[in-house]
Amino acid sequence: MSKYRLFKNKWFFGMLGIALAFACYFFVPSAEYPQAPIMAAIVIVMAVFWIFEVVPIAITSLFPIFLFPLFGILDTKSTALFFGKEIIFLFLGGLMLAQGIQNSNLHKRIALHIVNLIGSKPANLVLGFMVATAGLSMWISNTASVMVMMPIGLSIIEEIKEVKNSKNFLSKFAVALMLGIAYAADIGGMATLIGTPPNLVFMEMYHELFPELPAIGFTQWMMMGLPISITFLFTGWLLMTKVIFRMPKIQVFKNKDIIKDLLKDLGKLRRDELASGLIFLTAAILWVTGSDITLSESFTIHGWRSALGLEMVSDASIAVATSLLLFMIPSKDKPKEMLLTWSKVRELPWGILLLFGGGFAIAGGFNSSGLSTIIGNVIANIGIDSPILIIIIVCTVLTFLTEITSNTATTNLILPILAKASAVLGLDPRILMIPATLSASCALMMPIASPTQAIVFGSGHVKIKQMIRAGILFNLLGIVIVTGVFYLLAKFVFGIVI
Repeated sequence: MSKYRLFKNKWFFGMLGIALAFACYFFVPSAEYPQAPIMAAIVIVMAVFWIFEVVPIAITSLFPIFLFPLFGILDTKSTALFFGKEIIFLFLGGLMLAQGIQNSNLHKRIALHIVNLIGSKPANLVLGFMVATAGLSMWISNTASVMVMMPIGLSIIEEIKEVKNSKNFLSKFAVALMLGIAYAADIGGMATLIGTPPNLVFMEMYHELFPELPAIGFTQWMMMGLPISITFLFTGWLLMTKVIFRMPKIQVFKNKDIIKDLLKDLGKLRRDELASGLIFLTAAILWVTGSDITLSESFTIHGWRSALGLEMVSDASIAVATSLLLFMIPSKDKPKEMLLTWSKVRELPWGILLLFGGGFAIAGGFNSSGLSTIIGNVIANIGIDSPILIIIIVCTVLTFLTEITSNTATTNLILPILAKASAVLGLDPRILMIPATLSASCALMMPIASPTQAIVFGSGHVKIKQMIRAGILFNLLGIVIVTGVFYLLAKFVFGIVI
C-alpha cells in the first residue's frame, strides 16, 4: 500500500469517527445530563482514532486536554491531573527496572535456565518457553518478554532443521513454539499488577471510583491473578501441543546440548547481571510484602508499610526509588557508564504513559458528565439477574473486543461503564471489573490484537489462518478460566460472594 493511499485511509477513518460522534451526540439522551451526549461523542472520536491510528495513539490520548475544557466537561487543570496519576509512575519505574535487566543480559540467562530444566521433547520445549516467557512477563512488559524469548526460539528451530529432516514436524513445532511464546507473554502478565497495563488501569480506576471499598494490594491481586495465569498457561499448553498442533514424543536434542551451548556462550554470572538482578529482586520483594493480607476477621498478616508506619510509601515510590539505583551504580562491563543510561531509557515506550493519562481522563469525563450513569442504567435494564451469566457476557465481550482494539484503551473505556453498571445492579464492582480486566489480556486470535502476536507473526513461521484457528480456541478457554477461577476464589481473596 502506498503512503498516499495509507494517508487517505487514515483520514477516511478520521472523518468516519467524527460522523459517528455526531450521530451518537443526537442519540444519547440529554434531559438529565446535558454534558453526556458531548462526552459520548468525544469517546467515539477517540475510540475510532485509537482503533485505526488516524494519528499516533499517544497523540489521541491528549484529546481530553483541549476537548474537555472546550465543551465544559472538566477544566484544563482537573483534566491534566489525570496524566500525573501515581500509577503512571509505577509503570515508568517498572519499565526502567526491566530495561536494567535487559541491559545487563540477565533476562536471557534466566530464560535459558528455565528451558534447560524442562527437557528437550517437542512438547516440553514448548512448555519450557511458555513458562519462561510467562515468568518474565509477570515483571517486565509482554512485548519485551517476547523479544527476549523469540530469538532463542528461532535458534532452536534452526538447530532442529539440522537434526530432524521433516518439514511437517518442523512446521507444526515452529508454529506451536512461536504462538506459545506470544500467548504466554499475555497470560503471564495477568498474574501481577504490573504485568500488563490493563491491570494497572483497573487498580487506579477502582481506587479512584470506590475509595470507600477495601484497597487491592500487590499480593492480593496475585492471589487471584496467579492461579488464573497458571491454570491458563498449562491448559493452554495442553491445548496447543495435544489438540491443535500434536507433538510427537521424541527427544529432539540429546543431552539438551543446544540450550547448554547457549548458556555456555553467556559465560559466568557477571557483576552487572548480579547488581541489576538484586535491584529488581528488592523491588519485587517490597511490592509483594508491602500490603496487609487479611485472611480472616481475626487474623491479618501485616506488611512492612503498616509495621513500620510507612503507609505513604506506595508501590510507585518503590518502583522509582529502586530504578534510580540503576543510574547510580557503575557498570563493570561498560566502563565510565552506569548500569542504566538515559540513552537506553529514551528507547522506552513513553507514549503508553500518555495512553494511561488519556484513559484516566475519559474515566473522569464519564463520571463528571453523567454518561456512566446513563450507560450503567442501560446495562442494568437488560433483564439478566444472574451475576455469573453477566460475568460470562462481560468476559466474552472484552475478549473479542480487544481483538481489534488496544487492551489498555478498551479497559479505559469499559471499566467506568462496568463500575456504574455494578452500582445500578447492586453488585460489588469487583465482580465485573476484575474479570473484564483479566479478559482484556485474553485476545489471542489476530496479529493486531497485541504486539506479542504481531511480533511472532513477523517471524515468518506463523500463518494468519493458523493464528486464528489457535486463537479462537484460546479465547474461549480464557473466558472459561477467568470466569471459573474468579467464581471459585472471589470469596477467599476479596471476601465477595457471587
